[in-house]
Amino acid sequence: MEDSILLEKFQEKIDKGLKIEPKDWMPEAYRKQLIRMMSQHAHSEIVGMLPEGNWITRAPSLRRKAVLLAKVQDEAGHGLYLYSAAETLGIDRTELLDQLFTGKAKYSSIFNYPSLTWADIGAIGWLVDGAAIMNQTMLARGSYGPYSRAMVRICKEESFHNRQGYEIMLTLSNGSPAQKAMAQDALNRWWWPAIMMLGPSDAASPNTEQLMRWKVKLETNDEIRQRFIDRTIPQADFLGLTVPDNDMKFNETTGHYEHGTINWKEFFDVVAGNGPCNKKRLKARVDADKNGAWVRAAAHAYANKKAAAKAA
Repeated sequence: MEDSILLEKFQEKIDKGLKIEPKDWMPEAYRKQLIRMMSQHAHSEIVGMLPEGNWITRAPSLRRKAVLLAKVQDEAGHGLYLYSAAETLGIDRTELLDQLFTGKAKYSSIFNYPSLTWADIGAIGWLVDGAAIMNQTMLARGSYGPYSRAMVRICKEESFHNRQGYEIMLTLSNGSPAQKAMAQDALNRWWWPAIMMLGPSDAASPNTEQLMRWKVKLETNDEIRQRFIDRTIPQADFLGLTVPDNDMKFNETTGHYEHGTINWKEFFDVVAGNGPCNKKRLKARVDADKNGAWVRAAAHAYANKKAAAKAA
């Protein structure tokens, strides 16, 4: 009886548009769903540094190198914000990372694709960050306070990343025929993974209905995907590039673009660990954790020594 009353008050608070804070009562299912979402989001920010970090030493100019380095540093910061937000729910960061390393926790499918050319850095900023912003601006209005507040700053920084990527694609599209061809090739390879990274269609997404009732999510996957496509197709037209979807067309009645069939088998194969770079990405993160163990140990030893000296 007590739990039903608490649940009723919990839902009433959400329905009023108020934030749920760490010390507030919440259903265990709400807590678990938030940990799942925030940990997946945090892991995605950290793993997402890898395909772009691959090009820091090969950027075509000092300016491009400095901007890309700043972007990769931003992504690291985003991961730390989100790990901290998840910890407000009573889970330790070490446990979150163990879940990633053992494959229990997932990260965004998009980061299991390789960055083969400099144009891929443009495509990632334009398409991947562009799709992420569509999702993240919605999460910034969500019901859990620490998560929504973290998203406010992350969205501001992601908007710069998105502009950086589009500016790279614009430069390449207005360059030599070889450069424009490189931009088109990058678009061809990243378009469908970007479409799929927004999650399975609503009918195949078991959590969407409950998450929307709790206002953790305010839009369905398909709604977010439609907004992304409607914004991105005119941008591709401006670049003089063509998305790799022969069935893409504008519906004058609805005012929306209609896309072709999405290869969800590929999406679920990648999520299951069978993408082009799954093993490589996970190994890189496990190796980084092992190689950095001595730094963490030294930091803890220093902190303990300082605390002991203060107590003496």
